[in-house]
Amino acid sequence: MKKKLVMLLFVVTFFVLSAASASAVVNDTVNVGLRYGASALFSANLENAVGAGYEFGYYDDDRDFVSLGETEETAISMTAAGTIYMNSSGTYSTEAPSGSYRTMGKWHIQLNGFADYPEVRDAAREWGGYPAYINGEFVLRIGAYGSQGEAEDALKAIDLEGDYSIVSSTSTGVLVTVTKTTDILFEFDCSGVLNLGVRPMEEDWEEGTSTWFKGFKYPGGFSYPRVTGGSLCVINVVNLEDYVKGVIPYEMNGSWPVEALKAQAVCARTYASRTTKHLSAYGFDVCNTTDCQVYYGRGSGVLYPSERSDLAVEETAGECLYYGGELVQDAVYHASDGGATESAQYVWGSARGYLVGREDPFEGKTAIPDYKYSVTYTASQLSDILKQKGYSVGTVKNVYVSEYTPTGNVYKITFEGTGGSKTVKGDTCRTIFYSSTYNKSVKSLRFDINGGSRKQVYYVNNQGDTLTTLQNVSVISGSGTVTALEGGSFSVLSAAGKTTLKEQAASSNQSGSFTITGTGSGHHVGMSQYGAKAMAELGYDYDEILQFYYTGITIE
Repeated sequence: MKKKLVMLLFVVTFFVLSAASASAVVNDTVNVGLRYGASALFSANLENAVGAGYEFGYYDDDRDFVSLGETEETAISMTAAGTIYMNSSGTYSTEAPSGSYRTMGKWHIQLNGFADYPEVRDAAREWGGYPAYINGEFVLRIGAYGSQGEAEDALKAIDLEGDYSIVSSTSTGVLVTVTKTTDILFEFDCSGVLNLGVRPMEEDWEEGTSTWFKGFKYPGGFSYPRVTGGSLCVINVVNLEDYVKGVIPYEMNGSWPVEALKAQAVCARTYASRTTKHLSAYGFDVCNTTDCQVYYGRGSGVLYPSERSDLAVEETAGECLYYGGELVQDAVYHASDGGATESAQYVWGSARGYLVGREDPFEGKTAIPDYKYSVTYTASQLSDILKQKGYSVGTVKNVYVSEYTPTGNVYKITFEGTGGSKTVKGDTCRTIFYSSTYNKSVKSLRFDINGGSRKQVYYVNNQGDTLTTLQNVSVISGSGTVTALEGGSFSVLSAAGKTTLKEQAASSNQSGSFTITGTGSGHHVGMSQYGAKAMAELGYDYDEILQFYYTGITIE
């Protein structure tokens, strides 16, 4: 949107995208992706933190657990079925390791015709095999042989009766073993139509169960979709309120005022309940990283929820944000806005009626670590960064902010080089500067660039007519009065609020470097977490915090 200086008032129209009212949460249960895609696992271990063994089964369409069998073992491993190698340390792999190892092959003797798990379990004790659930039927599998021939030779030594055959584990099977052993407890293979589910069995403990996985304790159960022929995704199937308890202390300091934590709880619950699932092809609602919301369950023993953060969840149980009677689909938040939040259309290109930028008078009322930042890039570094990200401007000669938003945040950045120029806008103005190679980044969208050469451009209408200076400029009021601009500071009023105009003299880059100085951290859209903290410290309730940062919402 371009700024008009000729008129004192603008009319700004916000187009709100429609939102569906349905929720991704089914039966008050959330599917959280812990491992998937490139992070999927060949073998995934579980160990009871609080519980008494595990049930094997699957989760139905209502996310109710259908139990097929159980074990008293407290440490188990789910591994992609096939040929499995285990080294002397008990680590499973697809390739033969160096040193000594043991093997679980993919060939088995199979006996069919069992009605239920107890019947096949008893048969397994008699014949030395293990229960399996294959395409809806209970079967007994004996051995884990490296070849069909080995299985056939073993069969000759067994006096089996009934319906038996030699079978191979398929590319959708999952094998359950006692961790760090080749003791097979169960095999599950429903051709990908159903996924293996594992749920810790409860014991007499008022806090329910929790299970160690990759250094963190998680409530609820687990599901293991297997990409055909590949590794296992790991999904935590967890009650919504338990999920929110596992988000709050990792997204916001658990020692902060409870009203700030309540605001965070409502945001986290709303985000998890939205209709649009993140990475839905993997079968879950939300992931457990900053791509969605950080989720570590009941913590690691070093990081863990506080009594205050749990209380914030309990005292807002079930509450979500709504706009126009519909569940808010983007209950986004960030660490700090640096002085003003931002409208969604200026950051991500699509307007949301509840995500409207405004000046923030609260952040300055509380201490914020590293609130101000400064980072310097050489022209060579910027040239390299742009090239890595697919922008061809040659050697960078100049970079500057070419447009600000009405709230004073950066909207457009222009790079000029020997091979042309490139202007980026929105959140790219922040993320484009990130470089793991140089370990540098720009933290927010509220900054200035020193070292570039430019003049400030002021828009006078929506047709793109501009001014490069405010000298000798006049404005016409609604009554027709013409007034010359005088003094050194000018502002305009719009539907978005007051914006201070900055006039910058041309400067030249003598050092070949560009220094970016700014305030805040994050994308600026939605709730400022430090702003919420400041408001809570000033006595505001969580609903007042949410209504300040999200325009026109209700809490239901």
